[in-house]
Amino acid sequence: MKVPKRSGANFVSEWFGHRVYPTVLSSAEAVADQRTERCPFLSAATGEPRTCIKADASRGVCSISSSSNKVRQDWLVCPYRALSAEIVTGAVRRLFELPQTADPFVTPAITLTKDNVKVDVRARLDAGQPVFIYFDAKMSGELSIPPTDRSPEFAFDVTIVEIRREAGLPHIGRFGILEIQTMDFHGSYRSAVRNLRDGLRLHPTTFPTVLQTNQQWLSENVEGPNIANVFKRTFYQMMFKFQLGKHDRCAGCVLAIPQSVWDSWQRHLGAPPLVPEPDGTFSLTAPRKKRPDPAPAWIYVFDPDASAATTPSPIRVAKVIATDVPAISHWALEVAPLAALDNIGGETGLLSHMARRLKNLWPELAATITI
Repeated sequence: MKVPKRSGANFVSEWFGHRVYPTVLSSAEAVADQRTERCPFLSAATGEPRTCIKADASRGVCSISSSSNKVRQDWLVCPYRALSAEIVTGAVRRLFELPQTADPFVTPAITLTKDNVKVDVRARLDAGQPVFIYFDAKMSGELSIPPTDRSPEFAFDVTIVEIRREAGLPHIGRFGILEIQTMDFHGSYRSAVRNLRDGLRLHPTTFPTVLQTNQQWLSENVEGPNIANVFKRTFYQMMFKFQLGKHDRCAGCVLAIPQSVWDSWQRHLGAPPLVPEPDGTFSLTAPRKKRPDPAPAWIYVFDPDASAATTPSPIRVAKVIATDVPAISHWALEVAPLAALDNIGGETGLLSHMARRLKNLWPELAATITI
């Protein structure tokens, strides 16, 4: 009989939006969300109850706690976990250069089917308040740039549309792009999800307490993040979308990336230095290049605040970074490869590894192989 793999390094850390590792943060509402499989983030965005959109084997899993970066961090595995005012409204303010005094109204496009929302939007436009709607795959249907003979189709995680009042009628203004980067994990969360469901079913009144004393339920067969694959799959799309700010109708692109993923990508990006700016943001530029104004691309590095006593854990934006394609290209495609080249002939580099392998396969080579 095959013995199930158990990994103590990786744990489901948020289930249906509420923290279950390392400390179970619960409430009557949290247990109700878990029992009804309600997504608190989609529900808050639409103003009505919405169930989790994930497949049965991963239902309710928002984030995984892993020490793959040598420190324990949350790794988001569902983009809707980042559907918060800190990310969405923050991206709107940044992309559309709104003054601090402005109070933007931001809503998913699907809510425009409600008469009261349309009345509210018209009133806000009449009052001169900034209004933005956004499209995404699960609420309003994602938008994409159609393919041409010389370019592929590109779909966007979130497309933010500015609505303006012109000649007494609402009109489409500029648009902006919000990409939310999550992480793929090797294997499946099926066993951990089954444990959580069984625990909730068997201990309906004491589930949080029982779960706190049985944290091993959260790690059964949960493997580590697939860092290199996600970067390779994402890099071209990121570079392509960062260029969209060159269009006069595009306000730019924000890449929202969890702190854990940003940390894991440093060696892929050439560990670029960040320059702090007086306004509290950072600049990521190529050498001897100035930060573009306005910046066509922004990177928001964020984390669920696991230390907060509230549930769901609030999103905390750690860094806001202005950048552009030439900068990312320089560090990822010039600096990182040069560092790899330097490591070919080193003591622990490719040639040394090659020599050890050959000596094991053909001992007679031991006296003749040189690095």
